[in-house]
Amino acid sequence: MFLDGDEWAARFESFRREAWRLETLPEYRVSQEAEEIRAFLAGERIDPHAYSNEYTDNLKRLRREGKSKGRVHIVTRPLSDYLRFEFMYYEPHVWAGEEIRIMDVTGRPNPFKEVQDFWMFDRSEVVLMHYEADGTQISREVFEGDVTPYLEYQRIALAESVPFEEYVKGLDV
Repeated sequence: MFLDGDEWAARFESFRREAWRLETLPEYRVSQEAEEIRAFLAGERIDPHAYSNEYTDNLKRLRREGKSKGRVHIVTRPLSDYLRFEFMYYEPHVWAGEEIRIMDVTGRPNPFKEVQDFWMFDRSEVVLMHYEADGTQISREVFEGDVTPYLEYQRIALAESVPFEEYVKGLDV
């Protein structure tokens, strides 16, 4: 089953305990971000201490409700322009309650080389994220099989990654 619009958005409102994502790409092409990326590349930056929007407000609400939202992003250095842009927003997202971790596979084997991006809800439902090679999203599909391999992917990703704030210490991003 493919998910769009309201059906997809409902997943983020109806989970009971945890929404978790594995991100494997160095770039995601999201049309809504195009202008912000151009501004970033031109030198504009947000103030992470003052930044707030609907997403950060939602993260704070989830925390108050005892829910968690997290991700592990697989990266290699040098970081792509997109990752440097995304990292600018990760800081306020972490402060708002998102559990963001980074797994740097520079110079070592990537155990997720053949694994596609996915979201997992309450450790029981997996939604596969389908992308073109350039990072343009094609579709989202509810995985119909046994989620055990995805639980193992999550375990490995969490074990081999570091918290975002630890990763960026000393990096010029």
